[in-house]
Amino acid sequence: MVRGNEEPSLTAALSGLLIVENALGLYRCEATFGNLGDNSGSTGYLFFDRRILDFGAAFNVKIGQDMMFKGRIMALEANFPDKKPPEITVLAEDRLQDMRMTRRTRTFENMSDSDVINQIASDHGCTAQADLADDVTHKLIAQLNQSDLAFMRDRARSIDAELWIDEAVVHAQSRSRRSAPPIALTYQDKLHEFSVIADLSNQYSTVKVSGWDKASKAALSNDADASAVSSETGAGQGGASILTSAIGDRTHIIAHLFPENQQETQVEAGSAFKSMARNFVTGRGIAETDAALKVGATTDLQGLGPMFNGKYYVTEVRHQYDATHGFRTEFIVNRPFIGQ
Repeated sequence: MVRGNEEPSLTAALSGLLIVENALGLYRCEATFGNLGDNSGSTGYLFFDRRILDFGAAFNVKIGQDMMFKGRIMALEANFPDKKPPEITVLAEDRLQDMRMTRRTRTFENMSDSDVINQIASDHGCTAQADLADDVTHKLIAQLNQSDLAFMRDRARSIDAELWIDEAVVHAQSRSRRSAPPIALTYQDKLHEFSVIADLSNQYSTVKVSGWDKASKAALSNDADASAVSSETGAGQGGASILTSAIGDRTHIIAHLFPENQQETQVEAGSAFKSMARNFVTGRGIAETDAALKVGATTDLQGLGPMFNGKYYVTEVRHQYDATHGFRTEFIVNRPFIGQ
């Protein structure tokens, strides 16, 4: 769909499609179309007149009844291959692109993270919906020569939250609060390929965050350990506990975040530990395309053996189409444990 209208000529000419989502926000789309055919009674280029495809035009992709992407055209690329018809590729991004293109230096005083996200969204004519488990009020937060998107991503990471935009609504939600029914995928059925690794090389048994309390003129320190992800690990074995038993305790000290009170150190230590622990097990797969398979969803993968069966969190999705393979979805998942 372009400018809200279905375009049968684009559907007929489609030769390739890639839609990329990730937990950092700013989804993008690349769509390639054959660009040679009957044009006003003669053979010629179909889409160079910019009547349909033009810069800034709303560009949406539907697969069946499911809306898979909403954005705007940011670039047009022409391809003239040898012994093949010419093509045109649309490169589109969602509305977080506005925030990626705006760089600032400024401060926010006595504001929570949800307040900051609301203000940035408002700066761009959007609204915000923040659902944050740890919504800390800060005496001062500085945005130093960062784009609004990069700054929001930093704030989200510090409190274990994820970003995305839908129409003109910026969403910020704690990962623990993004819940949906698990999508069941079985190897050699709907799950066509999968590779997975459990890796101790970047695991720690403890994460320590330090800072300075200006009011009381005292040092701040807080630790986070495997208990931070115990609700996600369940009966499985987490990377931190395996590290301790197989190699020994390892502590990761973070000293660059400058928290100003004990609550901030606690939240930042917990968020840092969770981010590290969840990357103990990471996997990549190819599955049948399903609109429900998106960032923030949970997959229940089976047929992988007792070590790797079970639930995973989806962190990146690539919906793809080409003439050789048809529609398929590549995805990346992680979790903080292996099975018993």
